Amino acid sequence: MNGLSKGTGKVEIALRWDPGPAGEPSVDLDLVAGTYAADDPYGDPAYVVHFDSRSPDGTIYLNRDSTDGKGFGFDEVMTLELERLDARYARVVVGVAIQQRVEDRTFADVPSPGLRIREGYTDLATDDFSGVLGATAATVAEFVRDETGAWQFRAGVHGFEDDPATFTRAMGAARRS
Repeated sequence: MNGLSKGTGKVEIALRWDPGPAGEPSVDLDLVAGTYAADDPYGDPAYVVHFDSRSPDGTIYLNRDSTDGKGFGFDEVMTLELERLDARYARVVVGVAIQQRVEDRTFADVPSPGLRIREGYTDLATDDFSGVLGATAATVAEFVRDETGAWQFRAGVHGFEDDPATFTRAMGAARRS
C-alpha cells in the first residue's frame, strides 16, 4: 500500500427524510449496498445488503432502519468497513430505493430528503436528491479498490426509474455518459 494515501477505511452513509403528511401512507427509503467481485466488477453483485440483512463477513451493516422517516436526525444509517473487506471484492456501490407500497413515488414525493457520507468526522459528500427528483431510486456512492489495494471514493448521485428489486440488479452496471 502507498504510504501517502491510506484510501477510504470505515464509512457511514446516513439518510434522512421527514414523515409524510398525516393520514397519508408513510414514505420509506432504503439504503442498499452491492458488493462486486474483482473478476467481474460490473456484473451481478456477489451479495446485496439491505433492510434485515448484513454482509456475510459483517463488514457492511445497517445501524438504523426507518420505515417512515420519524425520528431525530438521520433515519437510516449504513456502515461500510472497507478496510476489512476481503481482497476478492473490488467494488461496492451504495444506493437508495424508495419503497413503492401504495403508489409510485419519486424523490419529488419525499419530504426533505438528505444524504451524508462520512469517514470519521469528515463529510465526504452531502446531497438533497434535487438532481434526481423524477427517479424512484439512485446510486449515491461508489467505492473502488485501486492498484495498491486502497479504497477510493467516487461521489455522485445517479437516478434510476426502476422498482427496488430491479434496481439492486442494475445499480452496479457501468454507467453510460
